[in-house]
Amino acid sequence: MTPKLPLGALLALTTAAFITVLTEALPAGVLPAMSADLGVGEAATGQLVTVYAIGTALTAIPLSAATAGWRRKRLLLAGVAGFAVANTVTALSTNYPLTLGARFVAGIAAGVVWALLAGYARRLAPEPVQGKAIAVVMTGIPLALSLGIPAGTFLGGAVGWQVTFSIMSVIALGLLGWIALAVPDFPGQDKGGRLPVRKTLAVPGVAAVLFVTLAFVLAHNILYTYIATFLDHVSMGDAVEEILLVFGLASMVSIWIVGIRIDRRLRALTIAGTLLVALGATMLALLSESPALVYVAVTLWGLGWGGIPTLLQTAAAQAGGKGGAADIAQAMLVTLWNAAMAGGGVVGGVLLDGLGTEAFPWSVLALLVPTLAVVLVAKRHGFTVAVRDDSGSPREPGRQRREAETRA
Repeated sequence: MTPKLPLGALLALTTAAFITVLTEALPAGVLPAMSADLGVGEAATGQLVTVYAIGTALTAIPLSAATAGWRRKRLLLAGVAGFAVANTVTALSTNYPLTLGARFVAGIAAGVVWALLAGYARRLAPEPVQGKAIAVVMTGIPLALSLGIPAGTFLGGAVGWQVTFSIMSVIALGLLGWIALAVPDFPGQDKGGRLPVRKTLAVPGVAAVLFVTLAFVLAHNILYTYIATFLDHVSMGDAVEEILLVFGLASMVSIWIVGIRIDRRLRALTIAGTLLVALGATMLALLSESPALVYVAVTLWGLGWGGIPTLLQTAAAQAGGKGGAADIAQAMLVTLWNAAMAGGGVVGGVLLDGLGTEAFPWSVLALLVPTLAVVLVAKRHGFTVAVRDDSGSPREPGRQRREAETRA
């Protein structure tokens, strides 16, 4: 019989993931209005997204190490409180430097929250369904992208972007109460359980997961960041909203499939996701003259990509194990993820100026080839094949070996 998930607590973490992504991306949806009210150009306003990512990338690893001994609930509450404060300041500020500072604080809060979510979900759930628990929490990402951002953009246009940020602050305050009431607490790591970054990288499987994270997220963001430019090049510039809707719906389906199968098929799902995104990119590279095939390609892309955040978070958590390496590995993953997001815009801009929009799908393929190779090689550590214990529950090969050594 499959153990039940503690949905009340997990959905609180889902909401934390939702707020994190929504806080990061919303300025892009209300860019012209924010630009006018802050008295700066749209390019400068766009840096409100960049400085958020910088705040996360610069602080995720050192904060994770510094707070390793904190109780987990206390740290999670601190991260969500950071969102409440930063979004409130953003909503009230008409001063561009102050708003930049608030966005940097929000990025720091994101680094704290992201480094916690996967490990927290695993500790909440029984071992046979820990991957499914992470999948529930990661649902907050596509929900924010496919529902939260469009809703926030519409609301910002209707009643003002300040109201939208104020509502996010209210949601964060409500989430603080939800976490306090429904989410169990767990201890942090004692001093002896912490591992520095260098030793964490030496843990078998961690480096492989981090490489795949960097390459896969970079590949995705090169194309996703410039999807409107690419579609305009293939005479589908008026279909951007529809294309993004198709991508979002396919991503939701992917999350659902991964949530059902991840505890038994993490390796197979990662390989399948990589191949689906590669197939979609190939179709965009070779068959983009057909609008119908572009829709098919984007559907494949969404089906491949949607579950990847859950798969990578789970793989990093499994590779890190139950010790201090798990939290540091998650913080490193968050750092590389944000670096890849920022890098996608930079690399995509270089490709656009140097080679044109035709280079975008080919760059995805160029990055996914080594990504797939690493996943295939990391069979024993990183992207492992689950084995069964006597009760039929999936277990990591590395964990089974460690337990055998302990018994011996």
